[in-house]
Amino acid sequence: MPRSHDYALTVTWTGAGAAGTVNYRDYGRDHEVSAAGPPPLPGSADPTFRGDPARWNPEQLLLAALAQCHMLSYLSLCARGRVVVTGYVDEAVGTMVESGDGGGAFTEVVLRPRVTVAAPEMAERAAELHERAHRLCFIASSVTFPVRHEPVTVVASGR
Repeated sequence: MPRSHDYALTVTWTGAGAAGTVNYRDYGRDHEVSAAGPPPLPGSADPTFRGDPARWNPEQLLLAALAQCHMLSYLSLCARGRVVVTGYVDEAVGTMVESGDGGGAFTEVVLRPRVTVAAPEMAERAAELHERAHRLCFIASSVTFPVRHEPVTVVASGR
């Protein structure tokens, strides 16, 4: 029987000010995302939608969730497959397109992990494991838009 996992958090709007949502231009988009354990995460809307650029927006958080999930699935596979990863940096990008009715949707995410492995003989297997990590990623399996990968594998210097 499959295991089930439940997640809970609280989103608290902190941008009401004195007037609340009197009009679209004047209410604050600031909010906090909190859960048991980690520190609160300051959130806002994308600056395009009158948000604070110094705070995380939902679109960035979705992209981050995809990149984090892939990395964690990938590192697990590498550890189990005796591929020693000594560095991992992903410069992920996502595209969201607005619809005419004020909504929109992501059309694609591209993950660009740059993986450093400890030895040359690990490089081929390291590159192959990205596809399996994608299939195992809970978040990628939950979205309807394509999540592509453009990985680069390098060998640690001195090898």
